[in-house]
Amino acid sequence: MHRRAFLKTGVQALSTAAALHGQTPNAPAHKLPETDSHYRQVKGYVEDTPVPEYRWASSQAYESFRDIKVGIRIHWGIYSIRGQANESWPYLTLPLAERDRYNQLYKTWNPVGFDAGRWTTLFTDAGCKMFAFTTKHHEGFSMFDTRARVRSRANWTAPAGPQIEPCDLAYSIMETPFRRDVVKELCSAAHRRNLKIALYFSHPDWYDADFRPYCYHPLQVPSADKLTGVRASSNQRQGEISVTVPDPTPAETTRMMDRHRAQLTELLTNYGRIDMLSLDMWLGPSVWPEMRRTLLHLRTLQPDVMLRARGIGNYGDYYTPEGFVPGSKENTGVPWMVIYPLGASFSYDPEAKNYKGAPWIVRNVVDTVAKGGNFQIGVGPDANGEFHPTAVSQLRDAGRWLKLNGEAIYATRPRPGDLWREGEDIRFSRSKDSKTTYCFLLNWPGRTVTLASLPDSPNTRVHMLGYAPALPSHRDPAKGLVIEIPEALQDPAKRPCEYAWTLRLTQG
Repeated sequence: MHRRAFLKTGVQALSTAAALHGQTPNAPAHKLPETDSHYRQVKGYVEDTPVPEYRWASSQAYESFRDIKVGIRIHWGIYSIRGQANESWPYLTLPLAERDRYNQLYKTWNPVGFDAGRWTTLFTDAGCKMFAFTTKHHEGFSMFDTRARVRSRANWTAPAGPQIEPCDLAYSIMETPFRRDVVKELCSAAHRRNLKIALYFSHPDWYDADFRPYCYHPLQVPSADKLTGVRASSNQRQGEISVTVPDPTPAETTRMMDRHRAQLTELLTNYGRIDMLSLDMWLGPSVWPEMRRTLLHLRTLQPDVMLRARGIGNYGDYYTPEGFVPGSKENTGVPWMVIYPLGASFSYDPEAKNYKGAPWIVRNVVDTVAKGGNFQIGVGPDANGEFHPTAVSQLRDAGRWLKLNGEAIYATRPRPGDLWREGEDIRFSRSKDSKTTYCFLLNWPGRTVTLASLPDSPNTRVHMLGYAPALPSHRDPAKGLVIEIPEALQDPAKRPCEYAWTLRLTQG
């Protein structure tokens, strides 16, 4: 169907969807920033204004998302058997014979150390309010009990050269020696602990030949430019070993989108309440109408699931700066969550020296919260389902800081405008009712702290979280509020915590 057939006027469509969030028509509240790399990939064919029948998640879901502040992202799959960094990305550069062996790794998958209860205990000990789990990465292996079948795949070592061959398998964890649905076990454990759940799902699938040539698929086709909406060279990564095969037939394309929809349907029907679908990558303009139909379908299953914007543009509910914290408050009303690996990559890292440390976690959480976002720590278990001891130690250490300082983190909001910081070492947050301001000291200030951006009030009360007595303060007309740090706290051993210190400021 032609794109315009789905649209009313921009004002009508935006008004319809925005009404769910108390937004005014034509407000830029739900527009992804132009700097978002995944938005740039799809903006040429995904309409900025969703079709009239589409609904984002509710305002209550958005509010709940903004309350999270701290989460964890778990990348785990058959790439963990190889102990390789960067999840399944190295698959694209493997020699063809090695690629065939990679595709057979699932037959050895038996992570007997996996324990959903231990995992979710670690998540809560780390102060996380949600987790994201990789149900399927780009290589196509499903970490859940899927009934959707792969009907066509590459034979990389066929005698006459790589060929597409028929097959009939789920290519999932239920066909491994392990035969346990880890997604089900994790979701059940999370529901018991009231942890929010995000299920990661890759749009492209490098195992299923029906998904060619989308998003760096190792099977490329003559019409790749037209199908993907980018030059063929842009649809392949540096060093990728790809093979050119015939274009997909209409029947194969239909089968691809049916399987894509079926798996997302399973994730939203088989595991109870799902708070977020962490979609990743993109497909292309030729299949966007079907992708849009999938989104409309998903909204009927769990209307309040928050959809990550990757591959779906402004149909997404939130977006994820990856591997960096934005330098300032984001210029958009769309909620956001940083994802940042604790080690050298999102998958298991065997090198203890690569883990960045609890101070890094704390500083980035504080910086992100001050700017109005959430911070998600990326870490992966090994092939046996166990996390590196150094990662566990650092996560729990950060969790102890969050337990003491959490009232200034969770369910807070940023101060307006540029008031989220003063200089390099001071950050702020506030309570939702704006009656309490929190000031984070990222470096120990010494004997006094001077805050210039607080309103002039004669009755400001100041406490340091974890230290019972009030801190003396006075107002300097030229400088602002001057807070005195007691002598007792000059000894590091007597301070309530490490890494950063939080002042609570209340009026009256």
